[in-house]
Amino acid sequence: MINIVLFGKPGAGKGTQAEFLKTKYNLTHISTGDVFRYNLKNDTELGKQARAYMDRGDLVPDELTIKMLQDEVEKHPDTAGFLFDGFPRTIAQAQALDAFLKSKGWQVTATIALEADDEVLVQRLLERGKTSGRADDQDETLIRNRYQEYNEKTAPLMDYYRAQDKFYAVNGIGSIAEITERLSLVIDKLN
Repeated sequence: MINIVLFGKPGAGKGTQAEFLKTKYNLTHISTGDVFRYNLKNDTELGKQARAYMDRGDLVPDELTIKMLQDEVEKHPDTAGFLFDGFPRTIAQAQALDAFLKSKGWQVTATIALEADDEVLVQRLLERGKTSGRADDQDETLIRNRYQEYNEKTAPLMDYYRAQDKFYAVNGIGSIAEITERLSLVIDKLN
């Protein structure tokens, strides 16, 4: 089983690449954003709990996010592996993911970061914002705030996974096909 955590700042191409990688390697793609939207839209018990925090303007606690993710993993017992997109975002979430996977006899195989210059990514998001309808893709200040949050909370995860020899950086600039090829070179070495 291959379990990959895909990292990258907003606009780095995680979602685009996840679509190719899940097909190529027969992985189950789990996007934290998709899992949240599903639980909220379907008014699940976890969705109701998350909404209560969100309605107060609070962040949804790690425990609740982790529970949603665990429920999603449980839906796919026969998968060849998972591609985690948008999770973990903190050391605490990474430790919880490790503990959960270990309880299943699994582990994170690798974490791969799509790396790109902030200025390139800002332009990508501003361009995406013209068609995505996402307000946070249309305001350069909001975009830069998201990068600051990424640097403060997510970047330390790189050291966490480096210490386990599970961290790989991939150049996220180029054509979609070029980036997919770079990611595939890393993943092919994991088998």
